[in-house]
Order: sequence, then C-alpha cells, then structure tokens
Amino acid sequence: MNKNIKKILIAITILIVLAIVFLPKILSSTKSGAIMPIGRPDMVVPVKAHIVSLETLSNSVYTTGTILANEEVELRSEISGKIIKILFKEGSYVNKGDLLIKINDADLQAQLRRAESKVKLSEEKESRQRQLRDGNLISQEEYDNTVGELNVNQADYDLIKAQIDKTEIRAPFGGIVGLRSVSEGSYVTTATVMARLQDFNSIKVDFSIPEKYSTSVKTGDELEFKISGSNRLFQAKVYAIEPKINPGTRTLQIRAICNSSYKELIPGAFANVELNLKQIVDAILIPTVSIVPELKGQKVFLYKNGIVNAQNVEIGIREETRVQIISGLQKGDTVITSGILQVKPKSKVKISGFN
Repeated sequence: MNKNIKKILIAITILIVLAIVFLPKILSSTKSGAIMPIGRPDMVVPVKAHIVSLETLSNSVYTTGTILANEEVELRSEISGKIIKILFKEGSYVNKGDLLIKINDADLQAQLRRAESKVKLSEEKESRQRQLRDGNLISQEEYDNTVGELNVNQADYDLIKAQIDKTEIRAPFGGIVGLRSVSEGSYVTTATVMARLQDFNSIKVDFSIPEKYSTSVKTGDELEFKISGSNRLFQAKVYAIEPKINPGTRTLQIRAICNSSYKELIPGAFANVELNLKQIVDAILIPTVSIVPELKGQKVFLYKNGIVNAQNVEIGIREETRVQIISGLQKGDTVITSGILQVKPKSKVKISGFN
C-alpha cells in the first residue's frame, strides 16, 4: 500500500515540474502572436510562384508492345493423311514454293489415272462426233451431249488433281522454318500444326496507345523501343493504324516496322516503346503541384499585385513534374506553386521565390 502511494506522489511531482517549466513559454508565445490562426484577414502568406512562358513540348507516349515477324504462318495440311516425306531441315531457310511435307496420295493418284483415261476417251469421242455433225449424220443434240460428257470428265480430273495438290505442303513465302512437331509416318489432320514458318526480312512492333492520343498519331511517325536483356535503342516507323478504338481497353492498336538488320530482335519478345508524336510549339507548361482539382475540372491560383485570384484551366499532356495548360493561362501570368492550402481568393501573399 505504501509503495502505491509513493508512486502516485512521484507522478504528481513530475506533472507539477513540467507545468512550471512549459506554461510560461506557452503564455509568452500566445501574447507575442507567434501562433497565428490560419486564414486571418490581415495575414500575409509567403509563397513560391512560377511565371508562365511559352515552350516547345516534345509529345511522347510511353507504352509496351510485342515484337512480330514480317510474316508468320503455321504449317497445316488441308486434308488428313499419313506423312511420307519431310523435305526440310529444322531452323533452315526455305524459298517460296519449296515442297516441305508430302502426305500419302496413292489412292488419289489411282483416281487421277482413271479420270485421265476418261478424259482421253471423251476427247476422241467428241472429235468423231464433231465430224459426224459436220456431215449432218447426227443431230446437234447428240453432239452437245458428247461435249457435256467431256466437260464433266475434265472437271473430275481437275478435282482429283486439286486434291493431290493439297497433299503437298509448300512454303507460301521465303523464310526460316522452326521446330517440327511431326515425323515421317505420323498421321495428321487439318488441326495438326506441323511447324511454323517466319519471314525475318523486316521486324514489326505491335503496341497500343490510349484513345486520347488517337488524333495525334499518323503513319510515318517515328518511335524508339528497347527489349529485355539489351540496352540498345532500336528505331521503327508507324506504317499501319487500326481504324477502330478497342471498346474494352479504350486503346488504339498500332503497328510499326523496323530495319531487319537487328539480329537480336526475336518475334514474341517484350518491348518498351516510346512513340514520338508531333511537337507542340508555344505550349504552356506549369508545375503539377500548382493544379487544384475540383468537381468540375481544375484551377490554379494567380498572383497579381500581392493578391490571389482563382483561375479555371484545362489541362493537356502530363509530364513527370509538369502539365500542359490548353486554356486559362497566358504568357506572363504568375502561378502560385506553394502554400496553396493556406490561400484562398483575395488572400494577401508575398512571393519568397520562383520555380
């Protein structure tokens, strides 16, 4: 019990000492006016400001994209069947029209020979019938039936030949053949991907930008990009723009093409893209910290003759520390950049510095 009383007495003593030390200082500060309520009518707030000038704004958009080959195709068969020949080496270059894979066509070859015989017989019959018709020994109708039979046999021949052509997978363009997924003797269907063929004569970059830049980009615009694992800066030019904005992502799809001499560019690689749009001459740029957001837009505080005035503005392109003003400011205006929370319209301020 005595211990508890002793602790209480010690605590009370400490509080009394603290009160004796700090109370005179608090009263003295209050009387001297060191603590001033914010927003007093006669209060002069020290602020920093920025004088508006006209600058050239480099309009760049930063986004991500994907490296694409100039042309790429999956090698598939138009018909089902067993592979009897593979005539390419994985990773090798092939020319347009080269035979790459051959599918068994023995049954079609037999049908072709039969159809060829029918065509030959029909041609001989048509020749004889034409002579008889010219001598008025048969009617025109009989001759026309013979010609019709010849045409049907010729069509059957062409159909079988077209089916045989489908058993030959040829290169649709010159390029590099990738890894094959089949072997001789494999049975393939129309859904089987046997290999991929890619053309590296030029490299494409696929990327998208926000829709607000859709009216600023055009074919011929230059861009720069980097890929993972390389510090090299690659150059490309926009050559195609999707005519529709994606309603799901609200972005515009763009495709650019670059020099094929860049051997380290591999299709499918990730790219960091910087698209250089048209430069804006005589642009107004102010520090981002000077913008005050409102429900209906944005505003800034202007300094004039020691007094603060609010000014509504419309913003455009944002940089890391600055923002473009499209309307609301003119060259020579003085925009307040610090102490914004302490000022309001008609407040008195004093500029302590510029930035």
